Amino acid sequence: MSADALDQAFRDASARITGALAARYRDLDLAEDAFAEACVRAAQVWPAEGAPADHAAWLYRAAQRCALDILRRRRTRERLQPEPPPLEPTAEDMMADDANLIPDERLRLIFVCCHPAVAADARAALTLRLICGLSVAEIARAFLVAEPTMAQRLVRAKRKIGDAGVPFEIPQPEFWPERLDAVLSTIEIAYAKAHEDAAGLGTHASYANDMLALTRVLAELLPREPDVLALAAMIRFAEARRPARLDEHGAMVPLSQQDPVRWRRPLIEEGERYLQRAANEGGDSSRVLHAAIHSVWCARRSLNDPAPWKTVLHLYDALLSVRDDSIVRLNRAVALAEVRGVAEALADVAAIDGDALVTFLPYHAVRADLLRRNGQMEAASSAYRVALALNPGPAERLWLERQAASLQH
Repeated sequence: MSADALDQAFRDASARITGALAARYRDLDLAEDAFAEACVRAAQVWPAEGAPADHAAWLYRAAQRCALDILRRRRTRERLQPEPPPLEPTAEDMMADDANLIPDERLRLIFVCCHPAVAADARAALTLRLICGLSVAEIARAFLVAEPTMAQRLVRAKRKIGDAGVPFEIPQPEFWPERLDAVLSTIEIAYAKAHEDAAGLGTHASYANDMLALTRVLAELLPREPDVLALAAMIRFAEARRPARLDEHGAMVPLSQQDPVRWRRPLIEEGERYLQRAANEGGDSSRVLHAAIHSVWCARRSLNDPAPWKTVLHLYDALLSVRDDSIVRLNRAVALAEVRGVAEALADVAAIDGDALVTFLPYHAVRADLLRRNGQMEAASSAYRVALALNPGPAERLWLERQAASLQH
């Protein structure tokens, strides 16, 4: 079994098995450590003896044994009494069969990590680490903070969950509102990690289908919550466009240049139904407006239809009134360039705090494109080099290289 295949098997099983272990043993650190040890054992055994038919079931059973070994070692170090007999089988034991490792278990752990006992700025981050397996560096980039700062937040958050005795279960509906924003932020960022790789070849590509499933579950649990419905709509609009995101050479195709004929209409129609339900509930939040921007694009039927830049700019203006942040301003600048000109868009990008976005690849890509169109070729070339140094996916790299090469002509 190749190293890449091993890595993919571990990633596919990580979140669900970690969630099951955490639910059983009520210890997030133990769950992470046990799964890590199970992966080490698999890496030693599978290449020599052959991989099992059910990777997740093997890893779950191995992780359970590792968890008991870790507990024994802890008790020995602490000079406690010998370990009691193994626990009676629980619902988590049934999860050894991969068919039973369902999204609801992942959702349960998301709600646990988003408990109000955890600091607000760490809830989504902790969930992304445990549920999605994002690295500390990836999470730090998503939240636009330094990596050491994020690492400290995660340590404090896990300690708080243990100290507070947070129950590993979905809370009663009356307690959902206090956790919902962090839950939705987690899903947003997880999907963004899948979406940022147009080729769908990255290590986080599987999140796309996972987040489609989770938003469907949430919409069933909260059928009148506008933000839930809007997020379900947005993910469907974005995912519907995936077939048109690559050209014949494997390069990324910008949204305005994608052929709408290739978009998945059933997903768009499903997204429209969710968005309409959100609007019927009186939703005017940033998530509803964000979904509306996607909806406007998805209304195109062919490349002969004009790009809806004016409507998109109007919606971004409305979005700024409820969510004024650097990323919204950056996206607005793209529309602004098409409606009012590149010079005004460049001025707006220059006013954004570039230090906060120094590791955010789209910032450098947008800035480079605007500089190119404004005739500032040397500055554009420098911006493209910075973007390429941030390790874009293969499709994004090919597009950026093509744009950078065009500066020479």
